[in-house]
Amino acid sequence: MHETTAGQHDGARYEIRIQGHLGSRWATLFEGMALSTDPDGTTVLKGPVVDQAALHGLLSKLRDIGLPLLSVTQLDTETQSPSASPLNTPRATSPTTTNTPQGD
Repeated sequence: MHETTAGQHDGARYEIRIQGHLGSRWATLFEGMALSTDPDGTTVLKGPVVDQAALHGLLSKLRDIGLPLLSVTQLDTETQSPSASPLNTPRATSPTTTNTPQGD
């Protein structure tokens, strides 16, 4: 998290993409988030989220509206592009070895 001059945390920026278009009247429900619609039939909410509890609150509101959640991406605060964070980085899998008993 980043520290503000007042000593409060300003959180991280997120991009939340949902299926369907939300009209501008919904913007007040997601205060602080910019709402935009894309021609592919999706809506993107982008903006700061104070902490994980606030993120869960936003996701609960979207669930209550009933529109399918497509993605949640934490943005890099410097470039506003997706950051390489555990939220959107594919997890590498490593092969596992097992010891099998040898027959007599």
